[in-house]
Amino acid sequence: MKFRTLLLIVVFIVGTYALQAQKYAVKPVPFNKVKINDNFWAPRLEAHAHTTLETCITQTQDSTERINNFAKAAGVMEGKHEGIYFDDSDVYKAMEGIAYSLINNPNKKNEALLDKWIGLIAKAQQPDGYLNTFYTLNHPTERWTDMEKHEMYCGGHMIEAAVAHHKATGKTSFLDVATKFADYLGTEFGPGKKHWVAGHEEIELALVKLYHETGNKNYLDLSYWILEERGHGHGRGEIWDKQHWGAAYCQDDVPVSEISEIKGHAVRAMYLFTGMADVAAEKDLPDYVAALERVWDDVVNRNMYITGGIGSSGSNEGFSEDYDLPNKTAYCETCASIGMVLWNNRMNLFSNDAKYVNVMERAMYNGVLSGVSLDGDLFYYVNPLESDGDHHRQRWFGCACCPSNISRFVPSVGNYIYLAGENELFVNLYIGNTAEIELGATKLELSQKTAYPWDGEIEVSIDPETPAEFAVNLRIPGWCKTFGLSVNGSEMTAKQSDKGYVVVNRKWKKGDKISLNLDMPVEVVAAHPKVTENTGKRAVQRGPVVFCLEQTDQKSIDFDAVAINSDSTFKIKKASGKLKGMTQIESTSGTEKLIFSPYFSWNNREPGKMKVWVNYNE
Repeated sequence: MKFRTLLLIVVFIVGTYALQAQKYAVKPVPFNKVKINDNFWAPRLEAHAHTTLETCITQTQDSTERINNFAKAAGVMEGKHEGIYFDDSDVYKAMEGIAYSLINNPNKKNEALLDKWIGLIAKAQQPDGYLNTFYTLNHPTERWTDMEKHEMYCGGHMIEAAVAHHKATGKTSFLDVATKFADYLGTEFGPGKKHWVAGHEEIELALVKLYHETGNKNYLDLSYWILEERGHGHGRGEIWDKQHWGAAYCQDDVPVSEISEIKGHAVRAMYLFTGMADVAAEKDLPDYVAALERVWDDVVNRNMYITGGIGSSGSNEGFSEDYDLPNKTAYCETCASIGMVLWNNRMNLFSNDAKYVNVMERAMYNGVLSGVSLDGDLFYYVNPLESDGDHHRQRWFGCACCPSNISRFVPSVGNYIYLAGENELFVNLYIGNTAEIELGATKLELSQKTAYPWDGEIEVSIDPETPAEFAVNLRIPGWCKTFGLSVNGSEMTAKQSDKGYVVVNRKWKKGDKISLNLDMPVEVVAAHPKVTENTGKRAVQRGPVVFCLEQTDQKSIDFDAVAINSDSTFKIKKASGKLKGMTQIESTSGTEKLIFSPYFSWNNREPGKMKVWVNYNE
C-alpha cells in the first residue's frame, strides 16, 4: 500500500483567490432532483427515514413536553411551558427533517403528523404574529426583554421548517405561519425601531430562505438589518452580563464586517457566517466577503480538528486560543460540524473554489456522521478525538439540538453534490446517484457510479436531451495528489485548475461517460507544531475519511502503549460485522499489527477506548 507522511496545518493551506461580492453564479441542484443509490449514503438515508425520524417524533410528542407546549399555547391543553426556553426549535428541526424525507421517501403517516403539528403551531401563534411558547405561556408580558432567550432563533428554525414543508408538499399552511411571523418582526425591528441582537444566530439565514421562497425583499432587508445590529453595544441580557462570556460569546464584540478572528460559541458563529454569506450574495457587500475570508482562514488553519470538528472548549461550547486542540476534552459539537457544512457550502457558491468543498467534505464524513449511530437511533452531542471508553451516544438529551439537527441534515445531503450554472456543471461530491439537471436551456440526466469514500474510481454518465456544449468541473479533493481522467474510454491529459477542479468542456451527447480515478493512498498526518497536544503523534486518513484506533480491535495488546513509526506499513482490508461494507486499515510495525477503523463509526460495536492521534516513533 502506498504510504505518505504529510504536514497538516490543521488541515489546509488557504488559497489566494478573493471571493466576489455578487449573487451566486451557480446554484445547488436541489436534492429532490437527486436520487442517491450508493452503498454508503443510501443506508444512512434508510436509517434516517425509518429510525432517526421515529426517534425524534417519539421524543417530541411522547417522551417530552415539546409538542405539548404548543398544544398549551393553542388552548387545547392546560398548563405552563415545561422544558428549556428554546425547546420549540427542536420541534421545528424535526419537522424540517420529516419534510425533507417526504421528498424522496413519501410517507402519508408522517405527512399527516406534520399537518397535525402545523395546526397546533398555527393556533399557538398570537394574533399579531408572535410565536414562542415559553413567553406565551410563562412570561406573556416580557417579550423581547432578554436577547439570550432565543426568540429569533426559534423563529428562524420555524421559518426553515416551513420553507421545507412548502417545497416538499406544495402546501402553504406552515408557510403562512412563517410569513406572518416574519411580517410581525418587521413591525418590531428595523431602521428607526427597537435595537436587537439575536443572542443565538439563525434568523439571518432563515429570512434569506424565506425571501427566496416568497420573493418578498423585506425579509432580505430585515436579515441585513439584524446582521448590522451586531458590534455596536446594543446587546442586553444574560450573555452580556456573564463575566467570562460577554459580547464575543455571541459574536457581538465587533461589527460583522470587521470580524477577523473566530470567537465564542461555535454553532452561533457558523450560523452567523452562513447568514452573512447569503446576504452578501444578494447585496453588494465586499466588506462582508472580506470578513468571511479572514475568519475562514482563522477557523480552518488554526482552530479546526482533523475531523472537521470545531469548538475545542466545553466551557463556552466554542473556541479558546489558536492551536488549542485537546483530544480527550474536545467539544466538537455535532451541530457545529453541520454548521461547517452550511458555511463552506456558501463559500464555494461564492467562489467556485474547491478548497471550501474540501473542508465541507471533511466535516461531513467525520464531524457530522460521528454524531449519529449506524442504526440512526443514538446520538453524540460532543465528539472527542480520544476516549477512555466512557463516552457513549445517547437516545436523547435535555438540550436536544444535535439529534434534531441530524434529522434535518442527513436527508438533505443530495443538495451538496452538484452546482449548476447557465453552461457549466460542478461535481463537488462523489456519491452514487442519478440526477435531473438544467443548465440554462439544456436539460440532462446525470448518474454517478462509485464506491467512494472507500474507492477513488468514479464513473459519471451524461445524457442531455439533445447534444449540447457545456463545461463539467470535477473537483479534485485536496487529499488527492494524482488522478486519471478519460472520456468515453479515451484518456485525457487534464490539468487541475488553481481552484481545484479539472474542467472537461465539449459538446456532450447521450451515452457520454467520464471516468475519474482518484489516487487514494493511506496518509500519515502530522499536526501543526503549535498543536502541542499532538507532539510526537500522528493520525491516519485515507480519502476523506479519518481513521481511529478502537480498543475492541486491539484486545491483545496494551492500548495505551500502541504506536506507529516511520517503518510502519499499511494495507486496506474489508471490514466485517457491524462495519461490513466499510474499509479498515491494517498497520504493521515489526510483529505488532493495529487495526484502524473509520472515526465516524467508533463506539458502534462495544464500549472501549479510542484515539485518533497515535504515538509515533521516528
